[in-house]
Amino acid sequence: MSLNALADPPPALMDAAAMDYFTIELVNTLRESSAVAIARTKKIEQEMADAGLLPPPAPPSTAAKRDSARDSMTSTPKLESSSKQGLSDEEEALRQRLEAIGMHVGANTAERLCHDRALFTDTLDAIKFICKELWVACWDKQVDNLRTNHRGVYVLQDNTFKPVTRISSWEGRQDALRRARIYVAMSGGIIRGALARLGFQAAVVPEISSLPQCTFQVKLPKGS
Repeated sequence: MSLNALADPPPALMDAAAMDYFTIELVNTLRESSAVAIARTKKIEQEMADAGLLPPPAPPSTAAKRDSARDSMTSTPKLESSSKQGLSDEEEALRQRLEAIGMHVGANTAERLCHDRALFTDTLDAIKFICKELWVACWDKQVDNLRTNHRGVYVLQDNTFKPVTRISSWEGRQDALRRARIYVAMSGGIIRGALARLGFQAAVVPEISSLPQCTFQVKLPKGS
């Protein structure tokens, strides 16, 4: 085998549908794993509180009790309790795990795509690389729209974002949007990991208001 073949092996391709099935199973597996981890943590905290090593947990608020009672008495879907995005504790833990996996994938993908080019010194060039080459490598198309306020904030819009094109829910549009926000966590991690490997520490926030459109807000620190 030649040195060139070792340095740049041929890519291994897989069917696009296989990736969809893999992502579904990945999310389901990590969801169950996150639930087990959170239950284990809460059990340990309760045992420490019973032993007097931690203050007892605060009782649920009156509003939370009222909402819980209403959910148990009607067919209304349960309202999620935790973050600003309307995610429960388990879903937030799932989102963090998916983002971490995405960062690893994005960093390695960016390194492969950039192994024979000079370092990026301008943030706009790095963002253009994300919009064109990384997007094509990961999602088979370029970004549809790129906007910036010229102060370190970039908005990347994909009108038919591939990871969420097939997402639907029998519970309606809002539940489909909530599920889609979980799935794009890994995509946001891919973008963040790629930028980190290029030398730019960024905050990436995926936003979905209507499927299959997805927008990523990328915020870079001043002076980067």
